[in-house]
Amino acid sequence: MKAYIFPGQGAQYVGMGKDLYDNSGLAKDLFEKANDILGFRITDLMFAGTDDDLKQTKVTQPAIFLHSVILARVLGNSFKPDMVAGHSLGEFSAIVAAEGLSFENGLELVSKRAQAMQKACEINPSTMAAIIGLDNEIVEKICSETNEVVVPANYNSPGQIVISGSVKGIDLAVEKLTAAGAKRALKLKVGGAFHSPLMEPAKIELEEAIDATGFNDPVCPVYQNVTSLPERNSQIIKNNLKLQLTSPVKWMQSVENMLKDGANAFIEVGPGNVLQGLVKKVNSDVNTESASIL
Repeated sequence: MKAYIFPGQGAQYVGMGKDLYDNSGLAKDLFEKANDILGFRITDLMFAGTDDDLKQTKVTQPAIFLHSVILARVLGNSFKPDMVAGHSLGEFSAIVAAEGLSFENGLELVSKRAQAMQKACEINPSTMAAIIGLDNEIVEKICSETNEVVVPANYNSPGQIVISGSVKGIDLAVEKLTAAGAKRALKLKVGGAFHSPLMEPAKIELEEAIDATGFNDPVCPVYQNVTSLPERNSQIIKNNLKLQLTSPVKWMQSVENMLKDGANAFIEVGPGNVLQGLVKKVNSDVNTESASIL
């Protein structure tokens, strides 16, 4: 069974999607439609911008979404998922690729999500850190004992968890986690505390947009970040999406559940290969590959 997986923020690179634009009329039409919807030529920034251009959240998130979703569309009949999942932002790509949401509505939601998250970051200066080599339970305990907002944000793979919170809280937690034996406790170069209570202003804004958007039941199960469980009911999918910004991404648990449900090949759709690496850390024997039109 094939599991198609969709990357999140951080996978972007200059030149992303240009091969699709140049080699597929369908891709070119969809990219131009995206430029119109967004009100600026995101393709110029994707294909020939700078790293700093692409690091702007309002650009990064739609860019990764477009690369992933348009690639899935161009694959056509060869895109036959038995199940899908996406990491954070990638969950929107996964839902659109599985026909649970239209291309246009998906892009508009992703754009609103990016702008709402940017505003929330400006309201509450905050950050994240990657913790390597400690059991989840130890990380969770130390986070809960820090008298600041600090929570687990991404359960990426065994022994790799990302925490999220106030700048002061992350500094304290990094110190305590290093003392507890973490192999690495590295602050990330991000603009805010994604998947934490500090994203509440963005969550409220995005909830309204999600409520106003029509969803369909997808063609295959979507393993969602909030629960790590497969869903095919559009209303449940919508409700879980509303919780996503302030809840941890249960990526490792999602991969484990997909494996348990019969996945024997994981195909990453979009820029980079980060998710393939995380899958291999969960199960080194499973087949992974990048989707390609070549």
